[in-house]
Formats: sequence, structure tokens, C-alpha cells
Amino acid sequence: YHGFPKDIVSDRGPQFVSRFWREFCRLIGAKASLTSGYHPESNGQTERLNQQLETGLRCLVSQNPSTWSRHLVWVEYAHNTLPTSATGFSPFKCVFGYEPPLFAALESEVSVPSVHALVHRCRRIWAAARQVLERQRDRVKTAADRRRRPAPDYRPGQKVWLSAKNLNLHVPSRKLAPRFVGPFPITKVINPAAVRLRLPRSLRVHPTFHVSNIKPVVDSSLVPPAEPPPPPRMVGGGPVYTVRKILAVRKRGRGRQFLVDWEGYGPEERQWIPERFIVDRSLLTDFFRSGAPGPSGVGP
Repeated sequence: YHGFPKDIVSDRGPQFVSRFWREFCRLIGAKASLTSGYHPESNGQTERLNQQLETGLRCLVSQNPSTWSRHLVWVEYAHNTLPTSATGFSPFKCVFGYEPPLFAALESEVSVPSVHALVHRCRRIWAAARQVLERQRDRVKTAADRRRRPAPDYRPGQKVWLSAKNLNLHVPSRKLAPRFVGPFPITKVINPAAVRLRLPRSLRVHPTFHVSNIKPVVDSSLVPPAEPPPPPRMVGGGPVYTVRKILAVRKRGRGRQFLVDWEGYGPEERQWIPERFIVDRSLLTDFFRSGAPGPSGVGP
């Protein structure tokens, strides 16, 4: 492929969300597309291609890995002449409109034996690389189709559960933590595979998720709906929330912060707050009396 790209698909790594990268894409006229968080399959085409090329190289150079650079050109050649399931054409034909020249089926007489040996070796490497790529392509497709299920049709305003697999919930044990948190309302359906949620600020994650990380809330007579969180009380003209328990303490600058579990809210709402925000001082007394864990040197 030649020239500048029109669309660059990447994950949400810090280098791809920086101002420098956005400005660079703007200057070259490319759109910077970010995949949904914690879902590498969003850029699965690139991930799969890299895996196929690595598999092809591994099979060809397993006996002598230092020769990988000599075989790379033939693995690339085999890939670019292999028809894809998406288009039915090879990448070479999609770009240039015709298939590249391949090795002649019939070998003519040569006056230099070394030339015959070179062509024979190139043909053998190309055929082996193509065979490996075909097997890898079929294996990946079979495995993906076996796990693939159609996603529900989501709509804005619908409430869903969010997978807690990649969330920092401030829980003492990940094994005992809830597998899903929420429910959270959908604010926007970006496409059939990605949605944007309204999340609490304490989660500190990007609100766009692949549909594999959410599941719809289903009403059931066997499971009563969750109680709505209690509204805050107004004290001194500002909202005040009830603390159920203080979980941990840490130093921040010259002061301390406490990890609080709010009454009526789930673990996804837990927050580190400064000590001055805790109105009921008995909570601090009970916390330190219980011998709860905290940084060394931090005490009442």
C-alpha cells in the first residue's frame, strides 16, 4: 500500500490519545480512530495479520531462527497473493487490479545451475509459507465463528450491566468482586458493536465499550430490581452523602485521603476523598480502632 492513510485505527494507548498524535493526523489528513477500551478484537484485522505472519515465519525458520529476514519477503509475497474471505481477491489484486507474476509451472533449461537452485528454493519457501497462511486463516475463522454470538440491539437510554473485568473497583479480593457493576444508561449507540455509557467519575475509564463488555438489564419476578441510591442531604448549601464504611487510608501531600464506601451505592462508586470532607468524625475513630490496613506512619 502506498501514500498516506485516510484512517488510522489504534488502541487507546497514551501515545495515540496525545495532542501530538491528534495534530499529526490532522496535518496529514488522516482520521484517528480509537478502538473501544479493553477490546483488542476491535482492531482484530491487524492483530490477526500479525499473528499469521508470525506463524508463517515460525514454521519456516524453526530450525534456524537467524534466517528470518531472508524468509520474510516470501511470507509477505504469499500473504499478498492469498485471497481473503472478505473480498475474495488477494491484496495484490485489490491494489493493482491483477495477480502478481508467479513461478512458471514448467522449468526451462538453464546454463547456470545455481540459478535453477535459487528459483527452486524460492518456490519451495513461497509454497510452504502460503500453505501455513491458509491453514492459519481457516483455523482462526473456525475458532472465531464458534464463539461468535449476535449482540442484542441496544438503544439510547437503555440500562446495561458493565463487566468489571478491567475496572479498578477498590475491592480487597478480585476473585470475590462482582463480575458486573451498574446498571448504567446508554447515552449513545456509536455502531452495532460499540456504545457509550454514563459512568460515575470515580471509575476513571473511557465511557465507550464494545458490546461484549456489557449485557442488558432483564426484569425478572425472581430477582427484585435494585433499590435506587438515596438522594444526598443538603448541608450548608451543598450535597452530603452518607458514608457506610471507611476502607483504607493513604498519604497525599501533607494530608490524608480515605477510601469510602457510600451508603446505597455499589463498589464502582467508591472514592478517595480528603479527610476534611468527612463530617462524622466517629467514622475515623472506628476505622483506626479496627486496625484497618493503611500506609506505614499513617494514624489518628
